[in-house]
Amino acid sequence: MNALRLIGVGWLFQFKQLSRSAFDSFLAVLWPLFFATIAFFMFRQGGDPDSLIYAGLGAAVMGIWTATSVAAGSALQRERWYGTLEILVAAPAHFSLILIPIGLATASIGVYCMVTTLLWGRVLFGIDFPVEEPLALAVAIPATLLSIGALGFLIAVAFARYRYSWALGSMMEYPIWLICGFLVPLTLLPDWVPPISWSLAPTWGMNAIREASTGGTPLPDIAMCFALGAAYVTIGVLLTNSVLRAARANASLSLT
Repeated sequence: MNALRLIGVGWLFQFKQLSRSAFDSFLAVLWPLFFATIAFFMFRQGGDPDSLIYAGLGAAVMGIWTATSVAAGSALQRERWYGTLEILVAAPAHFSLILIPIGLATASIGVYCMVTTLLWGRVLFGIDFPVEEPLALAVAIPATLLSIGALGFLIAVAFARYRYSWALGSMMEYPIWLICGFLVPLTLLPDWVPPISWSLAPTWGMNAIREASTGGTPLPDIAMCFALGAAYVTIGVLLTNSVLRAARANASLSLT
């Protein structure tokens, strides 16, 4: 219960902090609309209403990933700038319980991106997004957010010892949404791409949301979101211990 309370309080604190950041707010407000507009114009040329729905849902989930990848990649660097990283590492709670709320908060910011993108497509482009399985969709969206948040936690830990971690997080934005099938079907990509995409939670979250919207079978995709999310958290916790041991041994936590 103490761990859940710490995660809840940490999520609220990080969510407020990201909401008040000029950079993150700009990223969350304009970037998804920019991507969505380009996608809508491109897919509208084909004259197929189903392709517009495909692009709209893909652009919506793309906003979640954009908000997560950049913010999670720079999470520890921000703590270094604030001078609080050493204090957080020395806190009695395990450091992973402090990092997990960061990933969840960045994914939660993506909810705004998703809603805004869908409204943008409905109002400006007249796209009527179907909801064939509302209950499944109500589960698919949180499952996608949690799994992407867990992936953000893993990214934050993996980039802990890099001075320019924010650039690495930004660099991952485009390849991930491309190989996860947000806008381009995986069948159009080279044969070596799908096996990589299957190990990424955004792929399954995207499939779950599309299946729930169009009346498919999203439950297997939802289950994969939860399974991969749990795997990311487990790997992240183990990696956190390794990173902290190396940082303490080399006195390199602050990278100064």
